[in-house]
Amino acid sequence: MSRQDDLDRIAAQEAVLVFPRFDLDAAWALGAGLRDAALARKAPLAIDISLRDRPLFHAALPGSTGENADWIRRKRNTVLHFSKSSYGMGLSLAAKGETLEAKHGLPTRDYAAHGGGFPLLVKGLGCIGAVTVSGLPQRQDHVLVVEALALVLGKELDDLALAEG
Repeated sequence: MSRQDDLDRIAAQEAVLVFPRFDLDAAWALGAGLRDAALARKAPLAIDISLRDRPLFHAALPGSTGENADWIRRKRNTVLHFSKSSYGMGLSLAAKGETLEAKHGLPTRDYAAHGGGFPLLVKGLGCIGAVTVSGLPQRQDHVLVVEALALVLGKELDDLALAEG
């Protein structure tokens, strides 16, 4: 699968994985689903679901570290700045030979264009927050978040799924 194929699929994921409304129950369902999926895979994941102004769900699973919390913060900042997935941003920048710092003036100490952050999109409102994970290779982080969003939203990924790599 080419980088452009991935970018097209990520754009389609962002168009489809939209909540009709988002509340604390939705945050809990999404966070618990991510936790269950990570535990089933024995993944050393840290999980965060935050609105723009506050955290709603956070979990650190066995094997995760404080470094994962910092990666989450940086990926979440990227999602909230662009209202796009952090993996999609990374692929898009890489395709052009650019970086967040060089292209947008965003320091790497506070922003990361690596997989694992995805916008919480609500119909009629746009991006209200981010769901972010850290602990697996970046593509797998992205895949896990998208699968959890699709499950909570009752959406079939069909040809929108990225192959796990």
